[in-house]
Amino acid sequence: MRVGVLALQGGFIEHIRHLQSLGADTFEIRKCWDLAQPMDGLIIPGGESTTIGKLLNDLDLFDDLKKKIDSGLPVFGTCAGMILLAREIAGTETVYFDSIDIIVKRNAYGRQLGSFFTEAEMTGIGTVPMTFIRAPYIESAGAGVEILSVVNGRIVAAREKNVLVTAFHPELTSDNRVHRYFIENVIRI
Repeated sequence: MRVGVLALQGGFIEHIRHLQSLGADTFEIRKCWDLAQPMDGLIIPGGESTTIGKLLNDLDLFDDLKKKIDSGLPVFGTCAGMILLAREIAGTETVYFDSIDIIVKRNAYGRQLGSFFTEAEMTGIGTVPMTFIRAPYIESAGAGVEILSVVNGRIVAAREKNVLVTAFHPELTSDNRVHRYFIENVIRI
């Protein structure tokens, strides 16, 4: 199994380490020619969603990635990755991949000082550590979206078909079970 990790911002190295600990072959996606490599899945890490969106277009990555995701490529977006994959971003008309039927609220927990750590249940996994950094949350989800985790009444993880999203950063903990879930339940479906 080979998983591409978008390496424009965020904790892409940490995602790669988790994937490798599970036996997956990985590669970084930085330029359009990186997309010529075969891949069974894709991770879009955190960072700043507006900046990542601009870089995706400036580096001619956006259209090809959208085609791959729309064609069924399994994708896992964390934090900013979740924002980029959402159907709608609350309070703005900007839309990126439009790959999962959710409305997200950017920076929902406030500024950097609003970052926090907790542990909560995630369907199919159990209790997992969750690191939230200027995190979004899901305001609402369409009928076809499976809600995987709720923290303090807010949706923080969901899945629809080939798309998995989390508002938190599982790559910033030593627990690789969210990445295992992606490999076993999204890539291998």
